[in-house]
Amino acid sequence: MNNRIVYLLMLVGISLVLSQPSQIAGDEPASAITAANVDVLKIYGKIQIVTSFPDYKVQVVNSFPDLKVQVVNSFPDKPGKWKMVNSFPDYKIQLVNSFPDFKIKYVNSFPGKP
Repeated sequence: MNNRIVYLLMLVGISLVLSQPSQIAGDEPASAITAANVDVLKIYGKIQIVTSFPDYKVQVVNSFPDLKVQVVNSFPDKPGKWKMVNSFPDYKIQLVNSFPDFKIKYVNSFPGKP
């Protein structure tokens, strides 16, 4: 009978531990990245458009973007300046229609934060 009580207390203790929320800092799922968590001003340089395993998922919009992007052929050295490449990218981007990490708008001048 003593073993049954110990076993029951162990089960109760395990269920209490498992029901508690995690207190580990940074214990956030990868899908919880939002525009608030992404520093879009650091995303510039050589960009490769991919269909799988992206660094970021991006939605192209016409209004209220998180970043204005200018596609350039040389010197992609400022926020919002992207040079499209097929290999050796700085960032891999997947274009999506919903649930993006951030939103962009293509522009011909004045790239960066709106």
